[in-house]
Amino acid sequence: MNRREFHKLSIGASLTPLLKGNIASAASAFVLPDKTKQKFSIMLWTLPKGLSFEQQLDLAAAAGFQGVEVGNEYEKWTPAEWKQNLAKKQALGIEVDSAVPGRNALADHSKRTALHDDLMKAIPGAKELGCKQFIYTAYTRVPGQTPEQQRAAIVDTLKYAADLLEKDEIEIVLEPIDLLEHKQEAVTSVAEAFEITRAVGSPRVKVLYDFYHEQRQAGNLIEKLEKNIDQVGLVHIADVPGRHQPGTGEINYSNIYRKLAELHYDRYICMEFMSLGDPTKTLKQARLEAIAAMKTS
Repeated sequence: MNRREFHKLSIGASLTPLLKGNIASAASAFVLPDKTKQKFSIMLWTLPKGLSFEQQLDLAAAAGFQGVEVGNEYEKWTPAEWKQNLAKKQALGIEVDSAVPGRNALADHSKRTALHDDLMKAIPGAKELGCKQFIYTAYTRVPGQTPEQQRAAIVDTLKYAADLLEKDEIEIVLEPIDLLEHKQEAVTSVAEAFEITRAVGSPRVKVLYDFYHEQRQAGNLIEKLEKNIDQVGLVHIADVPGRHQPGTGEINYSNIYRKLAELHYDRYICMEFMSLGDPTKTLKQARLEAIAAMKTS
């Protein structure tokens, strides 16, 4: 499944007022995110199709989240949409913690211009949103490259990207994608991603540890987390199989949350799952379960 497709998402009954445009009535019961030590965000592509950015923020606030993660949709906003969206973001006190500028084959130096252009296009809007982190996958392998050549090319590309983003103080997190999702993916496990980011040697280049992808590809989630916490810039949460909320599949997220707390992880925990049931209630429950588990560490 393409992780940015919405066609399989269902719209919860509680969102009917939002979809009908009755934002004021739907928002009347919303509560602002509670001020917990741990920060939680929602990847917006996982929310029901058809919601505006303002409605997505209302849903995040209703579920008690402090942050959201976007793709590059903001690059197409009109001036009027920018004004409305920034006003809503400020009113709710929600951060945009990460964005996805595009997909470029990091091992392919012939794609360097496209990478440069994507970053330059993404930076102004990201700064306007207060976003300080870009998510990149390594994307497609280059035919004929050896594993060593591939890794060296990705390291070189990430150094190049880090230099481009230095003056704007934007960080890059490299996200491995499992082969079940993308058969030509160049970096498929955090084990390799951690080696790559260490080779890059920049404090602005880290790893996005997506437990869903790592479980599908390799497993052994906690040991790799323990040994590489210094390289983790972001974590994504979804259960296997199905990419639904924790508790629907095989991953023991209570243990993962406790380990994150034990390791003093203080960055965003992003829910990137498709809710079974009402999205607001499901997301709120997932956040509260994470907080409860982390308090027991």
